[in-house]
Amino acid sequence: MNIRNFSIIAHVDHGKSTLADRFLEVTGTVVGDKMQEQILDSLALERERGITIKLAPVRLNYTLNAIPYTLNLIDTPGHVDFSYEVSRALAAVEGVILLVDATQGIQAQTLSHGLSALEQNLTLIPVVNKIDLPNADVEKVKTELCDTFGFLESEIILASGKSGEGVEEILKAIIERVPSPEQDSEKPLKALIFDSFFDAYKGVVAQVRIMEGQTPPTQSKIYFLGTKAEGQVLETGFFAPQLKVGESLKAGEIGYIATGIKEPDKVRVGDTITSAEFRVKNEELKTVDPWSVYSLPGYREVKPMVYVGLYPIDASEYFELKEALSKFRLNDPAFSYESEQSSALGSGFRCGFLGLLHAEVVQERLSEEFGVDLLATAPSVEYMVGEGFINNPAELDIARIKELKEPWVLIKVFTPSDYLGNIMDLLQERRGKFVNQVYYGVQIELTYEMPLAEMVTDFYDRLKSVSSGFASLDWDLLEFREVDGARVDILVAGEKVDALSSIVFRPKAEGFGRRMVEKLKEVLPRQNFAIAIQAVIGGTVIARETVAPFRKDVTAKLYGGDRTRKDKLLEKQKKGKKKMKMVGRVEIPQEAFLSILKS
Repeated sequence: MNIRNFSIIAHVDHGKSTLADRFLEVTGTVVGDKMQEQILDSLALERERGITIKLAPVRLNYTLNAIPYTLNLIDTPGHVDFSYEVSRALAAVEGVILLVDATQGIQAQTLSHGLSALEQNLTLIPVVNKIDLPNADVEKVKTELCDTFGFLESEIILASGKSGEGVEEILKAIIERVPSPEQDSEKPLKALIFDSFFDAYKGVVAQVRIMEGQTPPTQSKIYFLGTKAEGQVLETGFFAPQLKVGESLKAGEIGYIATGIKEPDKVRVGDTITSAEFRVKNEELKTVDPWSVYSLPGYREVKPMVYVGLYPIDASEYFELKEALSKFRLNDPAFSYESEQSSALGSGFRCGFLGLLHAEVVQERLSEEFGVDLLATAPSVEYMVGEGFINNPAELDIARIKELKEPWVLIKVFTPSDYLGNIMDLLQERRGKFVNQVYYGVQIELTYEMPLAEMVTDFYDRLKSVSSGFASLDWDLLEFREVDGARVDILVAGEKVDALSSIVFRPKAEGFGRRMVEKLKEVLPRQNFAIAIQAVIGGTVIARETVAPFRKDVTAKLYGGDRTRKDKLLEKQKKGKKKMKMVGRVEIPQEAFLSILKS
């Protein structure tokens, strides 16, 4: 079989999914009446937001010069928060289409993903997309591609994912330029898991690239070298784009293996699947751990950047949420979770994400796909205390800590030169430190160092706002640096609400505390007694608001008589409210939490 494995990489909204649609159409993989826009974006949320969230594999059959070819395509997301999906896709292919929008030019993720592909020695095919738009500047984009990546102008293909122009030329280039994979089917099985999902009947379904050998017959035993788990081949096949049962998968092919394993933790992305034959050969070796010697390198461990506490709105749904998170992690290995306890919200989980959009998307998917109602705490980052790490602000006692370190990131912003001043002001306001500035024609790449904590609030929205939507960004973790931090706690009627505690850069703490108490005053329901809302650092109150009580007119029944009769009733009411305040506990409703955390 003539096989080519390739992926499409690009910045968000440069037309990857539309081009993939044309590939499916031209190769006849999806026929007329079943064709729909962005068919590989199978999640409802992807269609709703118009962005790709998950990588999506599909097998295409194409004939060139009377020779049939099997093309395995993996479509990838473009947003920086889903870059782990892209890295997994790149490990399973030999070539990539580097797609650039003719109206936008090279942007942050174009450069980031393109350089990642070059580091892995993949063949790059440059394609300028959306050439049919009236504001397309094809010559400028071609020059950018040649200057940035060193392509020859003759290598660049001009195309339109919408009209289909240039699509056949791209398919031809894939066959001619991308090397075919090594197809050594005689060796024992070695398969790399690049993604997986859970099926109630088939157990964990692993999406794999076969590196060596071929899958054993149905009902044969298979082994996972990383987790030392044992499964069974219930079914093998490929993506068309739905699951299509096929014969065994051979070296060089991409497809799926239904493992029958019902415990999601036993199957990990990046692990190596092998057969019983391989296991026997390994155990004949007398090395310390023969398993690890033969394992494929897999993927680098991804480190969460943003932490959010997720709690069930109804405490009785705790175990349902736990099961949902376990199954969801199969589908999104960049997501992590561990259980935690909050005095305000009860039992829940501390979850790690790659960014704010990732956190938002995961919460929506958990609600839609698993039907769990969630409450999320304010996003925070991980802090370094001595040799350990803490990601929950409520657990951090700054008074006893000699040294607190926060994570810093290297941030690269691509922007047209018109918005340079506004963006530099924003970066400096967020404690950014200037590193470098590079010109790519009218585009500028700004490099800054910045604390991650300044990014996890509304930085991305502000960046889009000050640049009229034109700026794009990419970032990487740098190191942990010392910070003068303060833990701002919120007290409601004298009781600390741990879910609202935050670590804030000390010079900004007072402004942050004031905004929090003002917001809480708006959303807390009034009681029959006054409620004090305070923002405190240690034992010092830095901001205070009071929610006024309901006032019942106890003197309404009086008419005539001495003034002392009125005073007597008002005094009695005052004592009653004081007593009520001592006994009454303020319950913070879920709506109040939701509205304050959204802000």
